[in-house]
Amino acid sequence: MLFRASAETVAVMALDGSLFLHLTDRFVHQHGYRPGDSEARSWRRSIPVLAAALNEAGLGDVEVMLEYALPLNSKRADAVLAGVHPGTGEPSYVVVELKQWTQALPHDDDPTLCSVDAYAHPVLNPIEQVRRYCDHLVNFNGAVAEHAGQVEGVAFLHNATEAGVAGLREIERDGRARLFTEERRGAFLDHLRSKLSDEHPGAQAADALLAGVTAPSKQLMSVAAKEVRERQQFVLLDEQQVAYRMVLNAVERAKRADHKEVVIVTGGPGTGKSVIALQLLGELYRRGVTAVHATGSQSFTKTMRKVAGARKREVQDLFKYFNSFMSTEKNSLDVLICDEAHRIRETSANRYTRAALRTGKAQVDELIDVAHVPVFFLDEHQVVRPGEMGTVDDIRAAAAGRDIACHVVPLDSQFRCGGSDAYLRWVVRLLGLEPGGAVAWEPDGRMQLSVADSPEELEAFLDARRREKYGARMSAGYCWRWSPEPKPGDPLPADVVIGNWARPWNLRGDRSVAGAPPSALWATDPAGFGQVGCVYTAQGFEYDWSGVIIGPDLLWRDGRWVTDRAASKDPVFKKAVSDAEVDRLVRNTYKVLLTRGMVGTVVYSTDAQTRAKLRELVADVPESRPAVAEERLLRR
Repeated sequence: MLFRASAETVAVMALDGSLFLHLTDRFVHQHGYRPGDSEARSWRRSIPVLAAALNEAGLGDVEVMLEYALPLNSKRADAVLAGVHPGTGEPSYVVVELKQWTQALPHDDDPTLCSVDAYAHPVLNPIEQVRRYCDHLVNFNGAVAEHAGQVEGVAFLHNATEAGVAGLREIERDGRARLFTEERRGAFLDHLRSKLSDEHPGAQAADALLAGVTAPSKQLMSVAAKEVRERQQFVLLDEQQVAYRMVLNAVERAKRADHKEVVIVTGGPGTGKSVIALQLLGELYRRGVTAVHATGSQSFTKTMRKVAGARKREVQDLFKYFNSFMSTEKNSLDVLICDEAHRIRETSANRYTRAALRTGKAQVDELIDVAHVPVFFLDEHQVVRPGEMGTVDDIRAAAAGRDIACHVVPLDSQFRCGGSDAYLRWVVRLLGLEPGGAVAWEPDGRMQLSVADSPEELEAFLDARRREKYGARMSAGYCWRWSPEPKPGDPLPADVVIGNWARPWNLRGDRSVAGAPPSALWATDPAGFGQVGCVYTAQGFEYDWSGVIIGPDLLWRDGRWVTDRAASKDPVFKKAVSDAEVDRLVRNTYKVLLTRGMVGTVVYSTDAQTRAKLRELVADVPESRPAVAEERLLRR
């Protein structure tokens, strides 16, 4: 949230211009960059209109929370109005989405989407947008979790005419979300008065909402079974819902016209790619559409098979690998959902492939050929092995070579890392994956970041979080030898040795050994905490607290990162892989590891100079030391 005050105060500050200076300062502090022109323009043009309406309705004491951050998500509602319901006397909240559009038309294929002249692609109908914001708030804020009726939404299109947006109201079905224009200003004021009392201030209701406990995230693997077999568990927001609908619409078009389409969904870690993929699979499965899910990750696929197909064999069969389609007939599926598509390889052939199947055909071509609608979910910054080549350009080129229409849907908001955009930007700038150089971490209230001075300190802090019922894992760069699996009854070899501290890697095989889970379940089985995970077992998963050990393969020297390929024990870095490629892949590896945590990350480097740099960047933060944070928790 950028600002809160009574509607009367907001109106006064909007009039004298101080509100927009305050919003800009707070935005820069929280996000590390200035708001875009369109966002600043919307503040100046839309907030005064809302404030004027509230005061005209006699609701000057209603509390207005501007740019309210949705829990565990980087999306922000334009405003949340807090007050007391005139009928029940209970807290009452109205989520407001403000649009400057003059007109918008329902999308031809889907009324939950709409077409606006300013955008090249369909966007979410604002009624659907604000309805989903309400659902997400109820799902993840303890103050309203048991009181869904206290939260309703409105979309206020104050520049639009009734004729210009009337078609959007087709989905205004349940009263949970309503649309108003300036032409229906009287109806808008009446609606606000029906939800918010003019006799009671809203400050206490706002306090209660802000103090509401954020419910533990519905983590992906634990709900996959219900997601596929029963019903939705996640509420998709904004471009997530657009991506979901775009795929379903493409399926319908392909079925009606008997042609193919390709859809690419791009987004960084935690933007909901796998959540959308699962919801799509569940919906298509319920519709009887022939669809399967495929990845290039053994851990991810095996975990999905285990939790989603625990009771039904046919559910397990929905989860394949990218190299499963070498001999499959063209268009034998309606839909192929390719999750983690940045892990697509040059070809599907390996040393075990029969000679008859060694055709040299590109793996991306196989994936496009097998389904009427192949869907690719990818993040180009998560390529961590040589030969991985799942990029937007590669897939587009493959589709163009077959004269197949290709649609790209970008995802921006993210759920991982506490929904903290600031933390993700900090990570990519720290690692030099985006320009601008490393910057100091400024806490944003969403993601916790600590630097440990020893692996013992890192592990002790994470173990304390586990005692508080959080999930936690330790992971590291691939800088230590990986011993063969021990024989039954033998202890796990402690390969990751740092001074007097030694722990085993996660298992490589498919069976449990010495109480440790098999490789594919390291990230989801509680017994995985005792082992150190590598990028190949961590990628695609999330846990509450992440402890990351930066090994000697990435060092801070003379104001920049230096990659020491000799320190890496990863067997994929053969001589044919260039130094530049190794440098890129090592940095991508640590980006993956540093973005697994949902609540917080503790980082430790084996190198003293690198540790000093991390301490410099995470300095003067009240809880920047795990030991300090632990002491404060004990005092509370």
